[in-house]
Amino acid sequence: MKIEINHLSKSFGNKQALTGINLMLEPNKIIGLLGRNGAGKSTLMQILAGHTSPTQGEILINGHKPFNQKQVLEHVCLISEANNFKRKLKIREILKMVGRFYPNWSQGTAERLLKEFNLTPNLNAKGLSKGMESALSIIIGLSSRTAITIFDEPYIGMDASARYRFYNILLEEYEVYPRTFIISTHLIDEVSNVFEDIILMMDGAIYVHESSEEMKNRSLKISGPQTKVDLFVEGRNVIHTAQIMGQKTAILFENKIDPEEARLMGLSVERCSIQELMVHLTDSRKEKAHV
Repeated sequence: MKIEINHLSKSFGNKQALTGINLMLEPNKIIGLLGRNGAGKSTLMQILAGHTSPTQGEILINGHKPFNQKQVLEHVCLISEANNFKRKLKIREILKMVGRFYPNWSQGTAERLLKEFNLTPNLNAKGLSKGMESALSIIIGLSSRTAITIFDEPYIGMDASARYRFYNILLEEYEVYPRTFIISTHLIDEVSNVFEDIILMMDGAIYVHESSEEMKNRSLKISGPQTKVDLFVEGRNVIHTAQIMGQKTAILFENKIDPEEARLMGLSVERCSIQELMVHLTDSRKEKAHV
């Protein structure tokens, strides 16, 4: 399903959570929605999932607004940090109830993933640990097979082994049943290899929207003697520097950076990770870098 966002703004009293967002997302991609706390990510996902309405502007899913529209909402699943199901029910009852809402629900996937995450259908949800709650929420999201499946920090309490199992299962599901996955997380280094596109938010606005490969290729981390580094970065878009004992490291973010030019000057060169870029591009202590 195609997602169009036009002049979208959302305020809560005097607080502006989203400001004039314009965005278009083609279907069937795995998208990382990144940014610091308070950037507006959760608000954007809640509007997209039809849980709340915008103050101004609109979100259109295949041309329809999601808020209070069942024919749209049954094709969008939002899995949040918590409160994704009723805790008074047993797991099998939860899955049965949720499965009635989503027309593409895969009970076979749900049963397979229960075994994968060592969950018993007769367990009562109120007795689940936080990690088990997160696993059940992930099972609901993947089994929904909605055209748009959104995970907002979905694996709180899950250990590293369980998280990596989730990443692998997500890729398997994506291959078997392609759809749009939107994932918001602070554990960026763990999952960034999964992302095809990156949406980076800051102060309620979209700061960067491009493929993860393009984003990494626009970065360059160079290290070497301070005088050589200063010479190379002069007039360029520097988003971070650090120096010690005459040695300096600088991170650049701009179009058409030729790493060979830096190597010919005797500088060490490497691309940045998505997490490094997110941290330095959204550093509120500095003026915003030109992107």
